[in-house]
Amino acid sequence: MISARTAAIRAAANPRPQLLRTLASTPQDLPRITERRPGETGRGGKASDAGVKVAVFGATGFLGRYVCSNLGANGTMVYIGNRGDEFSHRHLRTMFELGRSKFSFYSSRDTQSMADVIADADVVINLIGKYYDTKALEDTNKFPYLNYKVSTSIHEANVEVPAKIAELCTDMQVDNLIHVSSAAANPESSSEWARFKYEGEQEVLKAYPWATIVRPTQLFGHEDRLLNWFANFADRFPFVPLVDGGHALTQPVWVDDVARAINRIVDQPEMFEGRRLDCFGPQDYSYAELAKFTNDITGQDPNLVDLPSDVMKYPARILQFEGNPMLTPDLVNLMSEDYLPELSEEGYANQLQKDKIFTMKDLGVTATPIEKIAFKYLHRFRKGGHFILQSGYH
Repeated sequence: MISARTAAIRAAANPRPQLLRTLASTPQDLPRITERRPGETGRGGKASDAGVKVAVFGATGFLGRYVCSNLGANGTMVYIGNRGDEFSHRHLRTMFELGRSKFSFYSSRDTQSMADVIADADVVINLIGKYYDTKALEDTNKFPYLNYKVSTSIHEANVEVPAKIAELCTDMQVDNLIHVSSAAANPESSSEWARFKYEGEQEVLKAYPWATIVRPTQLFGHEDRLLNWFANFADRFPFVPLVDGGHALTQPVWVDDVARAINRIVDQPEMFEGRRLDCFGPQDYSYAELAKFTNDITGQDPNLVDLPSDVMKYPARILQFEGNPMLTPDLVNLMSEDYLPELSEEGYANQLQKDKIFTMKDLGVTATPIEKIAFKYLHRFRKGGHFILQSGYH
């Protein structure tokens, strides 16, 4: 059931001024859940009971594992939706104290199984998303007797499933819903994925108007598909393609910073009902600059080739049939456009309170520069590792 405070706000004839006064009078550097709070049982942190129940969809994704790690470290009871087997989520089990997590099997086409994941959660976090259609082989009666069919489309993953989760949250009277979208979400984008991200936001807000929308830029970190993409491409091929010269800009954000920001929302979710949080790094880069930066760290020396997007789509049409494709025609479209936050730093600072879009800074999370993290996971691409630079090791 919804809390008394949430019910009072939503029952008011005009709840927004009351909520805005709360936002204006409360410091946005929210208290950290890792600090033991009055009434909390346990020793604080992981070995405690924060008194909050959170259901997470998409926990095994790049961002999902960091969100779960932070929730576990804060003593949160977490219900995790599982579409695989028990082994696909085993790396998440160690993030929680015994009895502080529950793994529930579900199908995105079985509404009741999704409701079972949510159960009595206070907060639902949707991290589900896909940039390519998941495909599988099926038998046919005609030559070549096999057909490559789509099992889960990007529209289903980014629009239909989030909408279903939002509808369930409304029907089950869940207190708060956090929907993670993307800074690239744009109905006018040439990328189908970006258009679906925007459509997914609208469907979520239509079903659950009080949802908190989180829009991160491209994520970087150990398992990223940004810097690792350049390094892996240089490892597999003699050149690294730059779509339209790699002039498009992006402003990468560290995945753990985004996870920390989401956990701050979980700490006081009523402050962010119906609002948006934009997450982005401290500096923007062109894709050409990121490619050169990656090569400086890895010691790789591939040719950086300027390819028009139309030409780049030819190899993308082949590579898209990989199980976990490095490149698809839609990714080419995405890489040909800027991937930036909606406003400039001054724009975020000068917003009107009633229309304010929050940033990580408002939540007390300082964006980590990419230079501080990248070497930790890219040095593995060096021939001989990082020891090759030190005399006496070879």
